[in-house]
Amino acid sequence: MHGPPLIGWLLVAVCAATGAYCLVRLRAREGAGGERRAVGSDALMGLGMAAMAVPPAVLDTRPWGALLFAVVFGAAGVHTLLGVARGRADTHHLHHAVSAFAMVYMALAMAGTPLGGRAEHTGAGATHAAGAHVPAGTPLLTGLLLVYFAVYVVRTVAVLVPVTVAAGQVSWPARPDLTHACRLSMGIGMLAMLLTL
Repeated sequence: MHGPPLIGWLLVAVCAATGAYCLVRLRAREGAGGERRAVGSDALMGLGMAAMAVPPAVLDTRPWGALLFAVVFGAAGVHTLLGVARGRADTHHLHHAVSAFAMVYMALAMAGTPLGGRAEHTGAGATHAAGAHVPAGTPLLTGLLLVYFAVYVVRTVAVLVPVTVAAGQVSWPARPDLTHACRLSMGIGMLAMLLTL
């Protein structure tokens, strides 16, 4: 990931905590088959995002990192799409497929840029100043993914907001659902990663 190391470490902490929470839920065998698959996908996404967000000055994964991320998340995306096509998955699983392919896109886009996203000088014809950030990826695809994840974050926040009942009182759920909070944090993490691409 490009950008300031502090943002990278914050993403590592949030995504690793989210992935760890999902692993604990998976190990506790909560939910039915479809929900367990969703929790497993959330765990993979959280831990993968944490690994990808480690600042490149600490862990330079070139040249093997991009290929590894692309293979793992490409396989996860295809597996999820096959589950959706067979009717074994709901619409949230479709979000997992989009997220997995976004991770493939980011891994491959970042693999083509120099360490830390800094432009290298090529002599008198260099177009970027020293230390300038070289955008990775295709601006159109990055923009579409930014819009998708922004809408996802807003919809997830709407789920977390308390529901107003007819008497004008606000009702909070008896037990807070951390699953939506984890998905919100991963959606925000995806936005941050795409913005620093």
